[in-house]
Amino acid sequence: MRTERLTRVLTRTLGFVIPALALFMAAEGPIRLGLLIYPEQLIALVLGACIAAGLLLRSGTGDTRDAAPLFDIVLALVALGVGLHIAIRFPVLSQQFYSHIGESTVAGVLLVPLLIEALRRTTGLGLVAVVGLFFLYGLLADHVPGQLQGRAIVPMDFLPFLAIDSTAIFGTPLQVVVSIVIIYVLLGNLLSVTGGSQWFTDLAIALVGRSRGGAAKIAIVASTFFGSISGSAVANVVSTGIITIPLMKKAGFHPRTAAAFEAVASTGGQIMPPVMGAVAFLMAEFLRVSYGDVVVAATVPALLFVFAILVQADLEARRRNLPPVPEDMIRPVREVLRSGWYFPLPFAVLIAALFVWNRSPAEAALYAAGTLLAANMAFGYEGKRASFASVLHALIGTGKGSVEIVVIGAVAGIVIAILESTGLGFGLTFTLTELGRDSLLLLLVLTAAICVILGMGMPTTGIYLLVVTLAAPPLIELGIDPMAAHLFILYFGLMSMISPPVAIAAFTAASIAETSPMRTAVTAVRIGWPVFIIPFVFVYSPGLLLRSSWPANLLAVGTTLIGVWLFSIAIAGYFRSELRPHTRLICLALAAAFLFPIQVLMGG
Repeated sequence: MRTERLTRVLTRTLGFVIPALALFMAAEGPIRLGLLIYPEQLIALVLGACIAAGLLLRSGTGDTRDAAPLFDIVLALVALGVGLHIAIRFPVLSQQFYSHIGESTVAGVLLVPLLIEALRRTTGLGLVAVVGLFFLYGLLADHVPGQLQGRAIVPMDFLPFLAIDSTAIFGTPLQVVVSIVIIYVLLGNLLSVTGGSQWFTDLAIALVGRSRGGAAKIAIVASTFFGSISGSAVANVVSTGIITIPLMKKAGFHPRTAAAFEAVASTGGQIMPPVMGAVAFLMAEFLRVSYGDVVVAATVPALLFVFAILVQADLEARRRNLPPVPEDMIRPVREVLRSGWYFPLPFAVLIAALFVWNRSPAEAALYAAGTLLAANMAFGYEGKRASFASVLHALIGTGKGSVEIVVIGAVAGIVIAILESTGLGFGLTFTLTELGRDSLLLLLVLTAAICVILGMGMPTTGIYLLVVTLAAPPLIELGIDPMAAHLFILYFGLMSMISPPVAIAAFTAASIAETSPMRTAVTAVRIGWPVFIIPFVFVYSPGLLLRSSWPANLLAVGTTLIGVWLFSIAIAGYFRSELRPHTRLICLALAAAFLFPIQVLMGG
């Protein structure tokens, strides 16, 4: 029996409840109302709602649907009931854990399988297999030979721990996702419904449309602007690509190249401060540093990435003699700024709230969202104002769009719990550290490959949450700057978005451009080469992250800028004319000399 109307009501209700609870937390509602509520209680409600929404929105094969069968509706209601029960009973169950072990066990027996099933439906079998391998290790840890041997877990003892303990499912990853990330997803959606994404595209057209290859440069600039907020490379492709990809094709770019530029730029937006797809706040939480430290460190590599793609767009346009965007499509900069002058204002408020008023990231996002809505209601954009219905649509869309991130955050808590309970975290760190002592470069390459594989098909925050607990400790143990280590794994986790075989951002762009998905992914890898190179540079040269003395910082930035320019020319195989093979090799050699310290070139 299919119940389309009931499914629609439930999913819309859940879609509203999820961000509403996150907003309640961000606004410190419990404190303001004088309620003694643990954060885990609200998080349990959000998790239950997200699992239920995932089971309703996706079929058993992972396809989206409008109507769920009765069995899935029952499963969704069970997930809601478990979340509600944990929310109500959490103070007692957490403080008197061993006195209520039976109740906690039942909660774990229900919650964990439902969570894994929601994970399978929303992300596919890949991540489920990864979690399954960790569970399998946990069961057999005492039989594993060598340094990876650990303490085996007993399922009926471990499940109540997962369901109740604040270092497991309800640990730091899920806490940060619910209390911070959802708010920034909402901010990105509000930017769309108020016309902000269109304004950023219009601004990009006005700024770079008249230059050679202007259509591609528009895609790069617009997607970088919007990508920092959106928190999803795929959402970024869909939002800006429907405008920029046809524009590039009309300008003469090959459809595959147009799709690749959009996919790479949308992915690159996720590493662009100030928000970095909300990862900046996650990184600050994990590193125990200020948000400002993360922004300062991430700025130069992100700008170098944009510079490299702009150079390639310019060279491609020069090679193909492509014209700028037609003049009748370019509005004067002054006119664009006048029509949507207030869209940068929320970002200014966001930065001021974080750095000047010392507000929390979630509260700063609330100020930014409030500023955006107030300005749009007062001034509108292109004669239109966001209506109550459109804001409600943004809220519901935020809830539905947050399901995957919340589920991954909860699963990341399971992985962390297994790592700590079995001692696998220490064993992995020790093993990889020993490997790195023989060859740091080999460890970095291996870590990069792991991050690309684990990041396949996931949103930005999900990628970071999963790989940070596995890949960062060995790098830090070997003396690599912690900031550099975390940025390294973020960059390579994001590369799964454009790298075959699951290049989801490239595939999405290819569908818009109506071209070959796999060929688009291969082209995107060629265009997105900086993200494969720059992380190695800042690991060996922290000055690129502005974490050395100022003379060393300036030297690192200057030499890397020259190296990026030369490398872009070598990759493109074109400067003022087609480059001969030996000329390209010379450019590559010079680029390597500027990019990499001598110890890398010598194999150190």
